[in-house]
Amino acid sequence: MNATAADRERVEELLGRPPGGAFEVIVRDETGDPVVLRNAPLLDDGRPMPTRYWLVGAQARRDVGRLESQGGVRRAEEAVDPVELEAAHARYAAERDAAIPADHDGPRPSAGVGGTRRGVKCLHAHYAWHLAGGDDPVGRWVAEQLTQVEDD
Repeated sequence: MNATAADRERVEELLGRPPGGAFEVIVRDETGDPVVLRNAPLLDDGRPMPTRYWLVGAQARRDVGRLESQGGVRRAEEAVDPVELEAAHARYAAERDAAIPADHDGPRPSAGVGGTRRGVKCLHAHYAWHLAGGDDPVGRWVAEQLTQVEDD
């Protein structure tokens, strides 16, 4: 999992701070700017990183933030089948946990999307995983909501 020096510099600009661990850019916009990162499950200092997929694209973050500020988390929880959401959390955790070195004996990330144990905590994390190709019902819901806004 190696980011280029240019990617590290741009991600630092987007985050407003240096990233705390290894990552790779897996989704880019039409100009090549990073939109979604796939993070290592452990930060450089060994702390767990529960957020495997991180939405860093400036426009995408603004759009999803606007949706969240309009009650999007609650609306997503109401719209998505809870059994399907629980299964998505399990898939996300399994993928992240599979990337932890077998000999790691320190703290480990826990729970599902963005460290969520159940339900929806952060639309950004769900949407990032969806954009990266993850089977995430909340991410699909976010994409539909954003498409409706564009069509209006």
